[in-house]
Amino acid sequence: MQVGSNKVISLDYTLRNDAGDVIDQSAPDAPLSYLHGHNNLIPGLEAALEDKAQGDQVEAIIPPEEAYGAYNEQLIQDVPREMFQGIEHIEPGMQFQTQTAQGPQLVTVKEANDDSVKIDGNHVLAGETLHFDVTIKDVREASAEELEHGHVHGPGGHAH
Repeated sequence: MQVGSNKVISLDYTLRNDAGDVIDQSAPDAPLSYLHGHNNLIPGLEAALEDKAQGDQVEAIIPPEEAYGAYNEQLIQDVPREMFQGIEHIEPGMQFQTQTAQGPQLVTVKEANDDSVKIDGNHVLAGETLHFDVTIKDVREASAEELEHGHVHGPGGHAH
């Protein structure tokens, strides 16, 4: 069976940046499972896996535009320290979820002082070219419930 829309794909992967550093990888004997064609992976990786089959090994280099987008300087802003009420120590690298007009957004602290906090709303991988090494472990038909919910249920997937 080939990778295609409405199929559940299970894969082992290693993700590296341009420098070759491992950014993320699937755990041994715990492949990532996702529902293909439902925006569960970055667009560039989904496109690279299209029409592949169980057992295929795929190396894909995904530019920022097909991953997490270009880095946007406008997503960096200073906000009053009071917006972090109840949090005593704020340090660069900490992440917080905030509500925006577009829904929840993860922000990363760049700098913090007594008066303000500089936050960055870019995805941590924005502007990065991503290098994936993928092995397709399994391809199966999605269940009606998985299709209705738009994601995989059971081992390797998540249920909401």
